[in-house]
Amino acid sequence: MDYTCTTAKTSSAFPSFAMEQDPESTAERELLEAASTIATFSITAPLDEEQSQPKAEVSCELSKENPEKDNVQDSKASLRPNSSMTTKELQEYWRNEKSQCRQVKLLFEIPSTRIVEHHLSKYVMYKIIILQTGSFDSSKSVIERRYSDFEKLHRNLLEDFSEEMEDMTFPKKALTGNFTDEIINERKLAFKDYLRLLYSMKYIRRSKKFIDFLTKPELQEAYGCLRGGQYNKALEILLEVIGLQERLTRGNPAATVPTLCAIVVCHKDLGNAANAFEYGEKALSHLCMRNSHKYYVPLLEAMITLAYELGKDFLSLQEKLEEWKAKKDPVRVFSLKELAVREYVK
Repeated sequence: MDYTCTTAKTSSAFPSFAMEQDPESTAERELLEAASTIATFSITAPLDEEQSQPKAEVSCELSKENPEKDNVQDSKASLRPNSSMTTKELQEYWRNEKSQCRQVKLLFEIPSTRIVEHHLSKYVMYKIIILQTGSFDSSKSVIERRYSDFEKLHRNLLEDFSEEMEDMTFPKKALTGNFTDEIINERKLAFKDYLRLLYSMKYIRRSKKFIDFLTKPELQEAYGCLRGGQYNKALEILLEVIGLQERLTRGNPAATVPTLCAIVVCHKDLGNAANAFEYGEKALSHLCMRNSHKYYVPLLEAMITLAYELGKDFLSLQEKLEEWKAKKDPVRVFSLKELAVREYVK
């Protein structure tokens, strides 16, 4: 599938901007010059299955009446390099930009179920396997959801996407026979098609409600383990979730920063400084244009400590921290761990 950079869809046509050559092979000056020529552009998403022609976008802003504003702001922030970025940061920026051009399509499979009896309740858990099509996927994601989870997702999505979903049918709850093989198999197929159809509509697959359905229960469990000091268990879950989260939020990499920072905290408390620094670098690269993000300063402080411990260059990180302090009024800043334990606290 071809990808093109498009201009805004207005009453008059504007010429489209050609993407620059691979910036990794150029000097920093050339990278900056290239960056200045694309102040505004967007990369069209994979064609939705119900559409035959790609839709134009306006600087990554959604044209729907109720867009996901946070996603739009994060996307716009990630599209603007500036002259204060180092060569390494520019290269990372361009790698991220080029990755947005690659086709990513997820496939949903529901191969099995299990019946859960808990106190006075009894329900069916559907095992959902999410993998990337087009190549062998060694990092497929596996989650479990019950009928009521699907039902809640459907109800929530109808609040924002009633027109898009007007022709979609949702399997009704039967008064009897919910645990028969026939009903369970019918629902397995129905939920598989349901997820496929939802993902085929770009506004829905980018929505926070859809992404939360696929990731939030596991993230809540992971953060609960983190707060309880069960760092190995929390890390195991977080590492499972982050791959799926990155695929679902490719146009908004900053959305993965809290999860990446939680991984940093777990590795750091387990004494894995090198791994903590690796994930910290990744999180920091997503915030290079978002120094007002609540995780920016706590992450910088944690990275300075880790860099010093590992014998790495911490002066550049220290300079960024001092630069931020010089521009901002002194405020109470939580540590990275303090921020992490506050996630998903009701």
